[in-house]
Amino acid sequence: MRLAISPDGLVLPDAGAKAPGRGAWIGVSRDELEKAIAEGHLKRALMRAFKGAPLTIPDDLPERISAALARHLGDRLGLELRSGNIVMGSARIEEQARSGRIAVLLHASDSSTDGRRKLDQAWRVGTDAEGTGQRGMVLPLDRMMLSVALGRDNVVHLGVAGHPGDMRAANRVLQAVSRVVQYAGQDAADATNETGRDASGNADPLMGGAAHSDEYVKD
Repeated sequence: MRLAISPDGLVLPDAGAKAPGRGAWIGVSRDELEKAIAEGHLKRALMRAFKGAPLTIPDDLPERISAALARHLGDRLGLELRSGNIVMGSARIEEQARSGRIAVLLHASDSSTDGRRKLDQAWRVGTDAEGTGQRGMVLPLDRMMLSVALGRDNVVHLGVAGHPGDMRAANRVLQAVSRVVQYAGQDAADATNETGRDASGNADPLMGGAAHSDEYVKD
């Protein structure tokens, strides 16, 4: 996550990395961030990163980051939907999954176990992964959040179209998904095991228990 400073010195998330001026990059889970804020590590690191510029860390920064990452993922899903790369509706997902046309399978956090199991099984058939236990990823977003992001009603499951010869859309979505998942504290390795594909993003790790954002400053 890139952090930027507003004109009045407020530290704000910049999920799209588009805000002008100097920015500091951090790669932490929400729990780690809250600890770094409470212990003063984040403010000290940001003071170094922003060369001593006056700054204020809002009390709700962790929640703002969570919301910003969710919006960023929603924006990415919306772009892919408009490009024809998102498949919705259980019946349609199942059909395309069985025929090997779904590269990434995602489930809302409040999706039913039976619904997930049925689509996971169809996906394994289509990817020649029967017997592996490969599953779609359960997002830390519920159906309401997914529905709002995609402008559709009751989005519980979704697939990202793709095949081994063309994983471009899948990789774009996985990068956005990985940021949300890792910030929520879900192990990246678990995400890889569930999707059957690498869900790693570009976030840098927390080192030594402090947010070393000054080491990742970008102009």
